[in-house]
Amino acid sequence: MIGRSDPVINKTMKLSSHLDPKFIMLNFQGNTIEDVISKMIDKISYETCEINNDNRELIKQTVLKRETELSTAIGNGIAIPHGRLKDFKDFIIAIAVMETPFKMNLIGHKEEEKVDFVVLILSDILKNKNMLKAMSAISKLSMKNTVIFEKLKKSKTPSELIDLIQESNIEIEHQIVASDLFDSNLQPVTPTTTLEVVAQRLISEQISGLPVVDEQGNIIGEITERELISFGMPKYTHLLDDLNFLTVGEPFEEYLLNENITTIETLYRKEGIFTVDLEAGVMAICSIIIKKNATRIYVIENNKYIGIIKRADIIKKVLHL
Repeated sequence: MIGRSDPVINKTMKLSSHLDPKFIMLNFQGNTIEDVISKMIDKISYETCEINNDNRELIKQTVLKRETELSTAIGNGIAIPHGRLKDFKDFIIAIAVMETPFKMNLIGHKEEEKVDFVVLILSDILKNKNMLKAMSAISKLSMKNTVIFEKLKKSKTPSELIDLIQESNIEIEHQIVASDLFDSNLQPVTPTTTLEVVAQRLISEQISGLPVVDEQGNIIGEITERELISFGMPKYTHLLDDLNFLTVGEPFEEYLLNENITTIETLYRKEGIFTVDLEAGVMAICSIIIKKNATRIYVIENNKYIGIIKRADIIKKVLHL
């Protein structure tokens, strides 16, 4: 039970079983995420001996430092601030339903969103898996059970909120899998997409490759920076060792003249594409990254593209959560 003895998530359990009414805060007040975090930790400290006058400020600093590194607002009005603490003998999930929403930058984006549901997670530094699985479960709750999630925000008592989460049947599983790691925001392209559109997206979305799908959404390849650069170079250049004689601009003349009308149909890469399903374990995913030197792994369901896992996702969500 969260907030009591030192639990270890060693099997599939419902998210609701990790909640304690003492850590559910309704009609909570705060103007910024920093303000909310500080007040939540103060309130939690009254209910558990793990937070006291000796470590309270350090815990606040740890959670706030993580917040400055990367926003924890995940969309749908939710923020999940969290902190990994050395020698912390508890695993706490605290929920604050805001009386008045406040604004935060969305994770990975510059735009702001109103946040009215804050989930604060405190864990021992070695319990990344527990924390990630809890965060994933909360994200699933907001995306897959939207009706219940809206009811949560209107709960009149902590027990009512926990009962609603129990009704959702959202589970925390033991193993970290692809469904915990992948990014579903990256939209695919099709063989009829032009070079110009691909180039614009690679730049604006700061990614080196995009998945290519057919009309049914099945993944059939990827288009990367390499294919775009290769298209711009004259065909004879692969026969030459010294290309210094070529004038500036000349090598990419064909690309510059045709980028807005040339599609990627004959250019996208069909081989060497790495895919996993939603249940692929994190170690299997890391093995592909290391052994195959993969920079991107596409997540599929029934061969249909649903998201991507990049190396940075492993760093962000496992190594430096």
